[in-house]
Amino acid sequence: MANTAQARKRARQSQKRRAHNTSLRSAFRTAIKQVRKAIAGGDKAAAQAALDSSRSTIDSIARKGTVHVNAAARYKSRLQAAIKGLA
Repeated sequence: MANTAQARKRARQSQKRRAHNTSLRSAFRTAIKQVRKAIAGGDKAAAQAALDSSRSTIDSIARKGTVHVNAAARYKSRLQAAIKGLA
């Protein structure tokens, strides 16, 4: 346990940040799952619409640093390639 006032404050701050980052990471994963579900459905238009709506969420979370910018770009790229691969 933290002994000094400064260490106690830092512990409080890190708890708060952890909770916030966890919720952002959850939203990130949910956005990706929605697109993957649409791709699994086989409807190209619906999958593209799902990716378009998820793209802003993914970019926002990457901008905040919860997920690395390159990782977010990789996810978007692979989802777009999967959509392009649909007949």
